[in-house]
Amino acid sequence: MEHTKLRNYLQRFSPLPDKDWDFFVSRLQQRVFHKKELILATGKVEQFVNFIDSGIIRYFIIEEEKDITFEIAFESSFATAYDSFLTRMPVRYSGEALTDTVLWSIGYDDLQEMYARTTVGDRIGRLAAEELYIRKNQRQMSFLKDGAEQRYKALMRDYPHLLQHVPLKYLASYIGITPQALSRIRAKLT
Repeated sequence: MEHTKLRNYLQRFSPLPDKDWDFFVSRLQQRVFHKKELILATGKVEQFVNFIDSGIIRYFIIEEEKDITFEIAFESSFATAYDSFLTRMPVRYSGEALTDTVLWSIGYDDLQEMYARTTVGDRIGRLAAEELYIRKNQRQMSFLKDGAEQRYKALMRDYPHLLQHVPLKYLASYIGITPQALSRIRAKLT
């Protein structure tokens, strides 16, 4: 079944009756992006909530010629400019595939219909949004309380495969340091 990862993810929040699942799947679009291809460009409105079936995505801004990665999303998780998706306002950042990436995407109107017409749609949507909020809040607290070395160790603990797929300059930006500082941390830890 080609939607297995997505169904397993959603069923963590609530049992998903076949009737609701069939309705949801009928609204999904598969979207494929190649490495380095933009998934969302600055100034555009996010049209989809995306589930990453395979691949890695980063969200970033360019500020004064500096590329700042502020989010990295991995296989079997959601990736979306949720603020833009909800408000229907353009984003001030971009999303890029770091590897070849396959997404299962649902559009705004289809998602609203799923919430209205299925027995568990609202519940799953709320719980998934809560999980995204918690993840974002934990990252924010890490920036306030942890040093760069602690943030790097946590990232490697939670996502050990990153070094194989994400350039070090993006990892450094993601944890809020320069590539040179990341090199020093890595040398210290080996």
